[in-house]
Amino acid sequence: MIRILIAEHLPLVRRGLHATLGAEPDLRVVAEAVRAEEVVRAALSSEADVAVVDLDLPGPAVTGDLAEHVPRCGLLILSAAPNPGQVREALAGPALGFMSLCVPPERLAEGVRQVAAGRQAIEAELAVAALQCASNPLTRRELDVLRIAAGGARSTEIADELFLSVGTVRNHLSRIMCKTGARNRLDAVRIASDSGWL
Repeated sequence: MIRILIAEHLPLVRRGLHATLGAEPDLRVVAEAVRAEEVVRAALSSEADVAVVDLDLPGPAVTGDLAEHVPRCGLLILSAAPNPGQVREALAGPALGFMSLCVPPERLAEGVRQVAAGRQAIEAELAVAALQCASNPLTRRELDVLRIAAGGARSTEIADELFLSVGTVRNHLSRIMCKTGARNRLDAVRIASDSGWL
């Protein structure tokens, strides 16, 4: 029997996952979590074999903590709108699986079995897109600048928030546009978001 933890904040989706996975004879949902802070504790107390975690779960990212504190619990990530950058990032970390919430129920159940056995479980289309996706060319500081710019901040506001000079911010924005091939900062935000870098 494979013991499953479902970490999903939307009640309807959580109940659907519970019903889908619980209907399989070799799978049993033993715990649920609705916030990221609850996942490690729930995995430890339930002795879950696999955690099925929504990528958009409220709270800090849970992947590293789960791998550190409950290494025997495999991680399968679900996303309503996965992009190639998210898939690459998740699979570069401790996750063994990554699937869309649109996946057929039998494929999700099979994915849980694969993760429980220590094998990767990823939809073929997502795997191909992740392999074709360029890796993130932006530095941490450039990402900080772009995140603030995404909110509509002007160069002076970005400079104030990051304790930089306006000239340094403009240099960062110029390099960001060169690296992404963007026409302007809004285009750079779109490209970075679509690629999963932001």
